[in-house]
Amino acid sequence: MRIRIKLNGSWREDDVEPRLLLVYYLREVAGLTGTHIGCETTTCGACTILLNGEAVKSCTVLAVQADGAEITTIEGLASDGKLHPLQQGFWEEHGLQCGFCTPGMIMAACQLLGRNPHPTREEIRQGLEGNICRCTGYQHIVKAVEFAAQKISPQSTVES
Repeated sequence: MRIRIKLNGSWREDDVEPRLLLVYYLREVAGLTGTHIGCETTTCGACTILLNGEAVKSCTVLAVQADGAEITTIEGLASDGKLHPLQQGFWEEHGLQCGFCTPGMIMAACQLLGRNPHPTREEIRQGLEGNICRCTGYQHIVKAVEFAAQKISPQSTVES
């Protein structure tokens, strides 16, 4: 099937197998390897992207279901060589160790800050539920989201 997707701000068209998962489309067809493949059952959140502004786990969405949609991946956040405030926050606040969960955590946090630009620590933890990190203990991840919340306005969660 032929699909048309607005991926990180640019439209593209590709022929895909009807059963191809969106995570594999992003990695293998579009060449964007920042979205990680983890559990393939929506448990870990490593494959989280924004689909029409909503954080979704791309391991359980078919690429054909995204036809006509707007997708933002971790690669779509940086602008003009400058890290997005969430990416910068993860760096500054040591919100990553191995980095495997980081893209999914950042994309989930993007949605959170878009909905709630000044979340409490509890709201941050709730907003990141469904994204598992096996390295950090989460405290630095929460601090990274707090860092970003101080740097961005609600309108700039994806566009910054």
